[in-house]
Amino acid sequence: MAGIADRNPQQGTRKLPFPKGFLWGAATAAHQVEGDNVNNDWWAFEQRPGAIWHGDRSGPACDWWCNAEADFDRMAEMGHNTHRLSVEWSRIEPEEGTFDPAAIARYREMLTGLRRRGVEPMVTLFHFSSPSWLAHQGGWRNPAVVGYFRRFARHTVEQLGDLVKLWCTINEPNVYAAVGYLLGEHAPGAKNPRHCFQVLSHHLQAHAAAYRVIKAMDGSAHVGLVMNIIVFEPLDPGYRASVRAAKLADYAFHDLVFRAIGDGKLRFPLGLGLTRHGPLIDSVDFWGVNYYTRQRVSLQRQFLQPTPGAEVSDSGHSGPYGEIYPEGLYRVLKRVAALRPQGVPIYITENGLPDSDDDQRPRYLLTHLAQMQRAIAEGVDVRGYYHWSFTDNFEWAEGWALRFGLIALDEKTQVRTPRRSAQLYTDIIRANAITPGMVANYAPEVMSDIFP
Repeated sequence: MAGIADRNPQQGTRKLPFPKGFLWGAATAAHQVEGDNVNNDWWAFEQRPGAIWHGDRSGPACDWWCNAEADFDRMAEMGHNTHRLSVEWSRIEPEEGTFDPAAIARYREMLTGLRRRGVEPMVTLFHFSSPSWLAHQGGWRNPAVVGYFRRFARHTVEQLGDLVKLWCTINEPNVYAAVGYLLGEHAPGAKNPRHCFQVLSHHLQAHAAAYRVIKAMDGSAHVGLVMNIIVFEPLDPGYRASVRAAKLADYAFHDLVFRAIGDGKLRFPLGLGLTRHGPLIDSVDFWGVNYYTRQRVSLQRQFLQPTPGAEVSDSGHSGPYGEIYPEGLYRVLKRVAALRPQGVPIYITENGLPDSDDDQRPRYLLTHLAQMQRAIAEGVDVRGYYHWSFTDNFEWAEGWALRFGLIALDEKTQVRTPRRSAQLYTDIIRANAITPGMVANYAPEVMSDIFP
């Protein structure tokens, strides 16, 4: 069953409704859209030969540092009532202990601009990029980073807190640690399992420190942690080693974090045995869920791969970005809803796919949102949805090759062209529902899946 369809007596058609007051928007990250972030570890990483696919650079990115407001106008025109963005640590604190009032002033302009347009900001404090001064001290491997991040969070909330009620402390600590310190594909480009888990431990401690600081400064603020959640399954369920490998991947990528938030224990290999860190306990007012794909785990062939024969999205430097698996979003939401602390709401803080010609995105949107509605109808408290992303942007190690945007961007000219899926998303937002007419117009091939 793809969703719970209500009948609209005025239209005489079924629809999949979403809760009143639901937040609809898109998500971005500072380094990927602002442009000319020259004082962080990612800018330095981009200069390494071979680090970025096709030798791309972020450069002016989407020109947000100078002209984000033009995209804010587009958001408002499309009906978005929220936007998730991040602040760039290296702009706010360009030198250790020195804060830049001009950077704060620019972020105040941006946040005020969103609010004037009726767009509620959700602000992420750390989304993958670190100041150069921190990188020179060992980055997130350095235990001192917990105190540094606490200080940064305090200053940022002091300066911007009157404009923000939804804070994300850290984006995808599991991805940051794994891809930057184990696989070596993101800054700093390390390949050391011990360092990977060391960084993840520091991320969790820094999250707890920031959470406690923000709540002490503004008890009405809602503070969450954002996790990328992948559905890991064995390629061959009958092969015991693959089943165990899938469970191990799930434990290392998800459960280490979830359990730490639940009981404050940093389990091996995050800590020696069961190291207790009290501030972690119940340190979320909401869970941010980033969901993109399912991965099959195999020990016989490539460790992670899509389900054989499944539809996949556009390819990056190492193959297809991911399998298109809408039911995975439903499964993930049900899983997160059962976590401790109980009753904590969920925001889908990222969901999307690279699709340069936009031939898959309408279907992806409809089927994934139908699965989200299915979870909501079964009692899962989902408060908002943020599509990744608003415009095409600099996609980290993939450079400009993968196109995730509702709005197509020519990064050389900064010309923007709305894709067809942008209009579909607008239609959904304005109706606060999925209707058969939308499905018939944009992706009739999934009509029987969404409205059986």
